[in-house]
Amino acid sequence: MAIINDIELNQIYGGSKVVVGGIIIGIITFIIGLIDGYMRPLSCNE
Repeated sequence: MAIINDIELNQIYGGSKVVVGGIIIGIITFIIGLIDGYMRPLSCNE
């Protein structure tokens, strides 16, 4: 079992920027879809 010291621990890059970017893009996509659905409603034809 390897033990990581504090310097090595601080050099590890996590995926927090990717997660935050994904959340922001998801919110923007949801808002665009909401506006598109309000402006151009499509009916369900069965």
